[in-house]
Amino acid sequence: MTDHDTVRTTTVQLASVRLLTEDVGGLVRFYEAVTGVTARWLTDDFAEMVTPSATFAVSHVDRVAFVGGTPPRAAANDSAITEFLVDDVDLLFQQLRAELGDALQVVQPPTLMPWGNRSVLLRDPDGSLINLYTPVTEQGLDLQRHRQPQVLPG
Repeated sequence: MTDHDTVRTTTVQLASVRLLTEDVGGLVRFYEAVTGVTARWLTDDFAEMVTPSATFAVSHVDRVAFVGGTPPRAAANDSAITEFLVDDVDLLFQQLRAELGDALQVVQPPTLMPWGNRSVLLRDPDGSLINLYTPVTEQGLDLQRHRQPQVLPG
């Protein structure tokens, strides 16, 4: 094999997830409560919350209006779940209930999943599904050991 025959590879890392919305401020406030991170506003219609594992961003749908064909629509996500590893899902759920009150849309209260995570499934203000979870059994911990980020200390 010569140098010309070498196959090039590249490293790919999940850097961020961005949600599009008509209500940037409302969605940012919700995700600040979920992540415990104060948003950094890059423009008046684009903010990001940098977590230890990736960045979670929110922007107005017009920020990507240049996309041809069928443009993205705010509040139309019904096929994905954004998942957040947290150190204590029950405590965070209590804090979110206290902070957001009746505005917190609970799809599934804290539940032990068959693979060993304690999980709560919520909808954000635009209706997107989010899962907050904590590995609590050996199976859940082992599953998380093979993922990034690694199991949170605690």
